[in-house]
Amino acid sequence: MSILDSIKNSIFIPIHPSGLPFIIIFCLITLIIGWIWSPLFFIGLIFTLWCIYFFRNPERVVPKNSDNNLVIAPADGKIIEIKEITPDEEIGLPKNKYIKIGIFMNVFNVHVNRSPMSGTIYKRNYIPGLFFNASLDKASKENERLSLVMNVNNRVKIAFVQIAGLLARRIVNDAQEGNKLITGQIFGIIRFGSKVDVYIPIGSKINVLQGQTSIAGETILAEIAPKKK
Repeated sequence: MSILDSIKNSIFIPIHPSGLPFIIIFCLITLIIGWIWSPLFFIGLIFTLWCIYFFRNPERVVPKNSDNNLVIAPADGKIIEIKEITPDEEIGLPKNKYIKIGIFMNVFNVHVNRSPMSGTIYKRNYIPGLFFNASLDKASKENERLSLVMNVNNRVKIAFVQIAGLLARRIVNDAQEGNKLITGQIFGIIRFGSKVDVYIPIGSKINVLQGQTSIAGETILAEIAPKKK
């Protein structure tokens, strides 16, 4: 790849379609307030550039995973919790203990969410709730959220949950029950600060540490233990 191609790729990053209406609105407001008073144009321009930056959707290189046993990060952000937990029934997983990995996305992270594994969506559930700061422990149980349970290789089930945050007011999720997703495939986005929780079987090998930064579609969170014969 030439230097010119590298510059183009760093500048012309794809934008998630759900962000286009917001970008257009920001542009129009910038023009209007700039017409009213020219110094306001530069303030509006800063917010417009931030809006474009927020909805960026860079390409990702998904790790090779022929056995479909690697759990890839569904979100960019900071890993704020890794713990064993029995998920709430509303998520839809069989009643058992799982390893929960929570990823917090601030307003500067990429907010496009990607499938952590390949499989079929077994259950989808939208849960109304509040809008606490997504980095708080209670956000996973009390905030507005949307959970997907995936059947992987017809042998294990995992779940990944999009959680709205203090500023987030819209969870976009295109996956429906019966849909087949492949690892790294885009399935949604959360607007303006949020969290994604992943629930995987006990016994999985964890490859990340709390406090580490993850990259959606690239960071290997864990490796599912092989099925016992």
